[in-house]
Amino acid sequence: MSTLIRAEFRKLLATRMWMWALLVAVVLGGGMVGLLTLVGPENFDPPMPGLDTEDGVRSVLGMLGFTVIVPAALGTLAMTSEYRHRTATYTFLFAPKRWQVLTAKIVVFGVAGLVYGVVLTGTAGVGFFGGAAARGVTPGMESAEVLALLGRLAVTMAVYTLLGVAAGALIRNQIAALAVVVGYLYMGELTLMMIPGVKLLYPLLPGGATSSLTGFTYIADTLADQLATSPVSLLSPVGGALLLTGYALLAAIAAVLVPMRRDVH
Repeated sequence: MSTLIRAEFRKLLATRMWMWALLVAVVLGGGMVGLLTLVGPENFDPPMPGLDTEDGVRSVLGMLGFTVIVPAALGTLAMTSEYRHRTATYTFLFAPKRWQVLTAKIVVFGVAGLVYGVVLTGTAGVGFFGGAAARGVTPGMESAEVLALLGRLAVTMAVYTLLGVAAGALIRNQIAALAVVVGYLYMGELTLMMIPGVKLLYPLLPGGATSSLTGFTYIADTLADQLATSPVSLLSPVGGALLLTGYALLAAIAAVLVPMRRDVH
């Protein structure tokens, strides 16, 4: 198994995709959060609580939750590329026990997603604390709480990477898989929140679990105000963490079991 894991790491690092992914992480983390901090959430349109409040801090850092589309798309690309470029055929010929190969892929993609998350949130922390210091504002959340929130977001990125891998295993066509993943994360859950009755499912979806984990409910609350409906009741942070863990496990199981039952063309 260790040999297969090393082989998967070499295969992953042989491409430029993850190099560009880390660059995107720096831009989205340090760049976006640093800019939002310098502007100040109280100057957003519509205005939000300032950085000197806990809600203001969550409003800035919670924006990182909307970038989960990136690691999800990367996981999808990585998995579907195996079928698009026919490398899966040679891999399975070299290692006939598919479950070992697929388990090695899950381990590697999980680590890669976590590295992406650490780079994203690490640079976001630098941008946030640097921006707050430049403005002379004392954040309304203790530094330890900010770091804990960023840590949870880093792990969330790994979960979404595995969800992308699972989507790639289920839908082997690269364009179709990307369309489903990006479409769902970009518009799918927001659309569901607009449908009376159906929106009650939102807390149980990946996006709802992420919002629970970060305590960032601005989008859900704004939609509720615009539609004149009651706000969606999210799970507790612990509940959100457990739910995301469940999604990660289901994604890992799907990514291992589904390709085992299919022919590789």
